[in-house]
Amino acid sequence: IVATATAVPRHVLHQAEVAARVAEIFAPEVPDFARFAPVYVNAAIDTRHSCMPLDWYARPHGFAERNALYIEHATALLETVTARMLAEAGLDAGSIDGLVVASSTGIATPSLDALLMECLPFRRDVARLPVFGLGCAAGVTGLARTAQLAEARPGAYYMFLVVELCGLTFRVNDSSKSNIVATALFGDGAAGAILTTEGDGAALAGAGEHTWPGSLEVMGWRVGGDGLGVQFSEDIPRLIDTKMAVPLRRFLADNGASLAELDGFICHPGGAKVLDALEGVLGLPPGGLAVARGVLRRYGNMSAATVLFVLDAVIKGEGGLRGRQLMTAMGPGFTASFALLEAE
Repeated sequence: IVATATAVPRHVLHQAEVAARVAEIFAPEVPDFARFAPVYVNAAIDTRHSCMPLDWYARPHGFAERNALYIEHATALLETVTARMLAEAGLDAGSIDGLVVASSTGIATPSLDALLMECLPFRRDVARLPVFGLGCAAGVTGLARTAQLAEARPGAYYMFLVVELCGLTFRVNDSSKSNIVATALFGDGAAGAILTTEGDGAALAGAGEHTWPGSLEVMGWRVGGDGLGVQFSEDIPRLIDTKMAVPLRRFLADNGASLAELDGFICHPGGAKVLDALEGVLGLPPGGLAVARGVLRRYGNMSAATVLFVLDAVIKGEGGLRGRQLMTAMGPGFTASFALLEAE
């Protein structure tokens, strides 16, 4: 990994303001709405970013409008992330041999990678791979797939990009628990990494995933006439607590590692309770995933982009990424995605 970068849209949503606005929208229609009030405090989130101002969410919007906004803002954020990574790596767009772009919060055909090529002077023969449907897991799985592509072409530069505009999926007329709880968790953001087989930087030393049977309803989208509606189970922390240890240990063993030998953890902060469960599985004290908790507090859950925000913070933090570190994320399937990073 020779460069990483992140970007967020300009509108900042403060948790207290969101809670007040959501109460105005739903309290008159949902008799027991008061039971949702603790969610905004327990989420352990102070601020999030949005491509649209808070007032936008108080009005109904159709799928066509949402998706047009998705394409516009996703492309702009990807352009910003790309420019920042190229500058950090000392490269120009023409140096990039492959583009892998993951996103699950909108639909674009031509895909986002093709749209990005019209914004920046990439070569016309650059290899392109759009990835859809991996949800939050795409930050780790996509990084792993990009590394495999780079490994197959020694010396080539592959750029992995993620953009998720989770806020655009909120529906003002949907009083489901998932839709309301989502207003306390999700934000918008983009991130990326440039990978190659040459040079210094953290190396991807192994990757894997595990998809549990009979778990398709745990996480995903409900598609309606007004857009994509979030679907996620409140049992996710319990599933991590009771089901994660076995596939995690198997993955580590397959890659010649163990929990006791790891030097750090780069985990997708799906929520405060998810981090609580992960800390238990990883044998960490409460609050041990401090960097992930800091990203969650500042940016919320940006789906697949969030774990790359954690990676960027670790790499650019005091001491940088050292030793052997585990990356994890969970997504639709229900799937856990793992990667091992190594650095001197």
